[in-house]
Amino acid sequence: MPISLALRGRHVDDRRARDAWDEVVADLRDADQVFSTYRDDSAISRLGRGEITLADCPPEVQEVLELGQIARVQSDGAFDVRRRTATGETVLDPSGVVKGWAVQRASAWLHALPDTDFCLSAGGDLVCHTDDPAGQPWRVGIEDPADPHRLIGIVPVRRGAVATSGTAHRGEHLVDARTGTPPAAVASVTVVAGSLTWADIDATAAYALDAEAATWLRGRTGRAGLVVWRDGRVERIG
Repeated sequence: MPISLALRGRHVDDRRARDAWDEVVADLRDADQVFSTYRDDSAISRLGRGEITLADCPPEVQEVLELGQIARVQSDGAFDVRRRTATGETVLDPSGVVKGWAVQRASAWLHALPDTDFCLSAGGDLVCHTDDPAGQPWRVGIEDPADPHRLIGIVPVRRGAVATSGTAHRGEHLVDARTGTPPAAVASVTVVAGSLTWADIDATAAYALDAEAATWLRGRTGRAGLVVWRDGRVERIG
């Protein structure tokens, strides 16, 4: 997925900023090596095939699977790191947790830059930070899922994260884990939260809940967002 970084303030294009960026990229590559379901040699692929046990995996695997378990319970099973395939097989796929978790973890290198604002984007999901909590916010545009060249909203974020789940760019890859079927009523869900870990999880869970997306999201403490329905309606949360 594409990764990009915007910086404002004291460290924008100096050695310290470049070193922080190198650490961010290295951190994300490490996460890919452990969690990628596209790599046969990743710990998560080997665990899913039963070649190794959880005790054999790096400790972050247990952390991610525990987050997935929390999300499964809180979404009544619509979000699950163990999903059904079209053939009825159950596979281990924590991608819905890993992306936000990995980017949030990697952003720690940028938090260490003094007097510097940053906006770290990974596949369209963002971690935003302003050194001054009352400073100029980052303005995050929300795409129209029916026309990605058009914005349907702009979210100002000083310290937090924004994640969107939908099928505009990757097709029908998101399903209700209970049934293995893709949602029919919802087009996209955007969530604003304190961390990208939970913004991403909640966006995916709400999308999987389909017609219940907005109702469920309203019950999530500290969240705001936008639900776009396939009939074109836009529902704001928070």
